Amino acid sequence: MKFLLIMHMNPVLWDKLSEEEQQEVFDGHDRFQEIIRASGEMVGTKALDAPANTATVTVRDGAVRSVEGPYVPGESFLCGYYVVDVASKERAVELAALIPDAKLTAVEVREVVHDDGAE
Repeated sequence: MKFLLIMHMNPVLWDKLSEEEQQEVFDGHDRFQEIIRASGEMVGTKALDAPANTATVTVRDGAVRSVEGPYVPGESFLCGYYVVDVASKERAVELAALIPDAKLTAVEVREVVHDDGAE
């Protein structure tokens, strides 16, 4: 079973962290990746740019419109994700708890219901 472990970040919260605390988060991701690579559960991971660098595209009545900024405004934003291949949702939740972002904001666990095999 594949699951998307979705990480969100609040830039106000992130900016309040010291450089050492921010480095602990980065180091925690390195450790997490070592764990899921060693177990064979890692499918892939992506880190995403900040919402300020986002373009949101809509098409209405054939007209394309692009605006700067995220589709869903707010303080927290999708900052990255892991795709893991595990035996159960319980294991996915267990892994999500190891991601350092879970201590700061939250990590969503969502099953992948369709996969074309490309990562």
